[in-house]
Amino acid sequence: MNKIIQNFRTKLFAGIATLLPLYLTFIVIRYLFTSLETISKPILKNFRLDIPGLGIVLTLILIYVLGLIVTNFIGKKIFMFGEKLVKRVPIVNIIYTTLKQITDTFTNKKADAFDGVVYIQYPREGIWTMAFISGSSKDGNEIPYYHIFVPTTPNPTSGFFLIIPQAETIQTGLTVEEGLKIIISGGLLAPNKNPLT
Repeated sequence: MNKIIQNFRTKLFAGIATLLPLYLTFIVIRYLFTSLETISKPILKNFRLDIPGLGIVLTLILIYVLGLIVTNFIGKKIFMFGEKLVKRVPIVNIIYTTLKQITDTFTNKKADAFDGVVYIQYPREGIWTMAFISGSSKDGNEIPYYHIFVPTTPNPTSGFFLIIPQAETIQTGLTVEEGLKIIISGGLLAPNKNPLT
């Protein structure tokens, strides 16, 4: 009897594990489509257009145009000025800064800022932590050091800055993007084999 119950429970959890990501994906996509339609609805009403899906296309075009504006020199200056104003508002600045850091992580801005991924022994010897190389330097004896960022998981926008001898690091063999995915997943996406000895 216990074996039957255990088997039923195992199959039930396997079904939930399969269904949940699909269901959540559907919810997110439906929410995005609804939101995009809602954003452009007032504009379409002025032109008396009621074509399903047109709101999504129009919103995507508006987002693309915004991207064009903020990637040129004048647009960047205007955006930076607006950002400075937002950052001066007490509670809004915390929310905006956090969301922007997370967005930058997913749009690879953060990935472009790092030169590689290494393992270091931190916070004590015998415990290995993944860290991102943000620069390098040499001391008075010409010993090379890495400037590294040790992120927190699952939010890699906060962490610790350390300077460590290059000899005390081990290359992970991962790209920065792969390293960020591992941190964000809390280690769930970490490879089965590591170069630690």
